[in-house]
Amino acid sequence: MKLLENIRVIDMTNVLSGPFCTLHLSLLGAEVIKIENPDGGDLARKLGNVSKLNQDLMGTSFLAQNANKKSLTLNLKMDRGKEIFRKLLETADVVVENFRPGVMARLGFSYEEICKISPKIVYCAISGFGQTGPDAFKPAYDQIIQGLSGEMDVNGDERLHPLRAGFPVCDTVGGLNAAFAIMAALYYREKTGEGQFIDIALIDSIMPLMGWVAANLLIGGKPPIPMGNDNFTAAPSGVFKTKDGFINIAANQQKQWEDLADIVGLPELKTDPRFQERDTRKANRKLLTPILEEKLTLNTTEYWVDILNEKGIPSGDIVSLENALNSEQIKHRQTIVDVKEPQIGNIRILNLSAKFSKTPASVDAPPPRLSAHTEEILTQIGYTKEDMKLLKEKMVI
Repeated sequence: MKLLENIRVIDMTNVLSGPFCTLHLSLLGAEVIKIENPDGGDLARKLGNVSKLNQDLMGTSFLAQNANKKSLTLNLKMDRGKEIFRKLLETADVVVENFRPGVMARLGFSYEEICKISPKIVYCAISGFGQTGPDAFKPAYDQIIQGLSGEMDVNGDERLHPLRAGFPVCDTVGGLNAAFAIMAALYYREKTGEGQFIDIALIDSIMPLMGWVAANLLIGGKPPIPMGNDNFTAAPSGVFKTKDGFINIAANQQKQWEDLADIVGLPELKTDPRFQERDTRKANRKLLTPILEEKLTLNTTEYWVDILNEKGIPSGDIVSLENALNSEQIKHRQTIVDVKEPQIGNIRILNLSAKFSKTPASVDAPPPRLSAHTEEILTQIGYTKEDMKLLKEKMVI
């Protein structure tokens, strides 16, 4: 069986944080019914770097987050649309939405109203700042949250600061946080029979990821210093030049540092008072790096990676995204899988990263075309072909 077999999720989400949440649920076997506006559907359908796919409402951004899901178009501003939605709620286990606070209430479907239809429902609302507080009603995109959370303040260096992360990290971790919370709430419901409301804020979600940096300020009283590719917890730990490129080295333990000094031919550094102890090495990292690079540039990245890893000093090449996605380890882990979309052909999709021994996740169906499952789902809840013809004419579906 699938881990979430027989769990029905009503997915009201758009673009990234919400769809990334429900993607995890769908890969684990939940039936995820994506409710989309009849006029174009999820905005992500038009986002990506392939114009034809955007025009076909199957943009790469949509393809990345919506495998295994079903698409039902529904105009919730119309009474007949609300009627259909109520019938769907009677069959649902989970509702996920990422509107601004208050939108669902204005449509007539606040959590309190939904509970009257089905008290067992787990309702998860994802927003930029949460459902309450002075910022709750402000608009929010990932980059706005990156800036307001302090995440951009810990990136970059003295030349380039503040600096955003190269992918929408706040949206992504917000979706992951929501998926985790929904699973926990379903476990609670299994024990008690009770659903509940979950309030996920992107700004809350990103902050625990900065735990060590935040602790240095909250507990140690020291604000972050932008250090670029250096690791603030240790030295030498960061990016270093080699003969043909760059290498990541993380000599975070004292023995690793001492072994590194021996391997590169600088044993005298082990007793140099500037570098002997961890904290003094960190304080003098700008002196240490060029000394090490003078030796590291005598040989290739591949040479140093092999010899350092062999001695237990974590190190690695810095590869392109293309090479990373096609690495042998990623192939072995089946982190990326192929799925066939009837009109596009084979597309490569990132799989669930957790590997379950008894209930493995899987990509079983491609991301859906807009409204591909409307007829199937409405038939399940009692609508006839004639009913659906009339609903289409009135632009309810």
